[in-house]
Amino acid sequence: MRRYRHPALAWLAAGALLLVPPAAAQTAKDKARLPIVRDAEIESLITSYVKPLLAAAGLSRSGIQIVLVNEPSFNAFVSGRRIFVNTGAIMSSDTPNEITGVLAHEIGHLAGHHQERVREQLERAQTIAIVAGLLGAGVAAAGAATGNSQVARLGGGIFGSGGGVAMRSLFHYQRGEELTADRAALTYLRKTGQSPAGLLRSFENLMRNNMFSAAPTSAYISSHPLPQDRLSLLETAARESPYFNKTDDPRTQLLHDLARAKIAAYGGGAIEVRRLFNKDPRGIPARYGDAIATQLNGSPREALQKIDALVAGDPGLPWFHEVRGEILMEAGRADEAASAFAKAASLDGSDSGLLEAEVGQAMVTSGDKSKMKEAIARIRKGLRDDPANASAYRFLAMAYGAIGDVGGAELATAEGYWQGGAFTQARIFAARAQQKLKPGTPQWRQAQDILTTPVHKPD
Repeated sequence: MRRYRHPALAWLAAGALLLVPPAAAQTAKDKARLPIVRDAEIESLITSYVKPLLAAAGLSRSGIQIVLVNEPSFNAFVSGRRIFVNTGAIMSSDTPNEITGVLAHEIGHLAGHHQERVREQLERAQTIAIVAGLLGAGVAAAGAATGNSQVARLGGGIFGSGGGVAMRSLFHYQRGEELTADRAALTYLRKTGQSPAGLLRSFENLMRNNMFSAAPTSAYISSHPLPQDRLSLLETAARESPYFNKTDDPRTQLLHDLARAKIAAYGGGAIEVRRLFNKDPRGIPARYGDAIATQLNGSPREALQKIDALVAGDPGLPWFHEVRGEILMEAGRADEAASAFAKAASLDGSDSGLLEAEVGQAMVTSGDKSKMKEAIARIRKGLRDDPANASAYRFLAMAYGAIGDVGGAELATAEGYWQGGAFTQARIFAARAQQKLKPGTPQWRQAQDILTTPVHKPD
């Protein structure tokens, strides 16, 4: 964890990391903890890319969630109702159109229910392997019983080849699904009036980098095989789009570069920001990344001067105000930080629950008891839109404690544990909350829900 109080790109606590499979074919033992990262600015950007594509795919009302993974490699994948995007994929995309194309491809997998079908194919492949194994064992046993060594060797061959047949069947199926997702992506991009050229550039760059790199194979290449013939088919179809030569809107490009600058600053500091924007070192994205890097380097006064200059140049951009709030928090000026976060929330068109909660969290940090009820209302509002915001529950509990509402503080703690998947701890604090809350009240019933709701434990 970094030492500053409200990191815009903050790692979740180790106990709250989401357990997700990087591919549908993986077993529970293969699941890996992903470094999930929360950031209102980047989530808003990716959501703006995904929203029209989901509508084109008929998935606009399906409650699909965007999850950012704090990894430098280029990767994106779907699992359940979530689209996972590595921060490295965003930073590696020079234009919005490049990452949009990849997102369209992943939405093609979602719309086609490919995860469920891959699971079915995996079960089928496993059945093939098992049947082949049993058949091979039976033939080998018969050969041994009759003393026929050729029959015995044949049985061993059948046994050994069963897994290979199963895997070839699965790979063949997956290749077909990739082609289907390619075609779906082109359809969604065309429906939304966007160019498919970015999708081609992303795939071409991945293949080129993978061919000439001594590093391990790209995660995206591994899970999304891109033979040259498939890429050629994709290019032929893509060039038929009337929007092929369409470029991104300048404002969208700016927002994209600001997100890349933030990722660069958090991942590699001022050096990485300068490397990324070496062609325009005095441009707005480079200056934005530099201001963030200056804050992270422990110089809030200098960082505040830099971000204030950016605010003066574009006062309507919410993310400059949010970063200003972060810097003021670092400087111990919580009241001013709350105002900066409130300004950001008022300008934000995505209604980010993270931003709304940040206003309340700054109020709690100020220690002004007269503002605690407003802080509670702000944090509660943020949590209604974003109930998975782990840190907000801690500040909510602090706010209740500051006004002497111990039951409310215990309940907020229970909610935080519940959302983080620590169900035993959640029930302990819910029981403690009920002892201090009036029976039958909404808060008491909320605690009762935590105590009585059955928990489904994954296999």
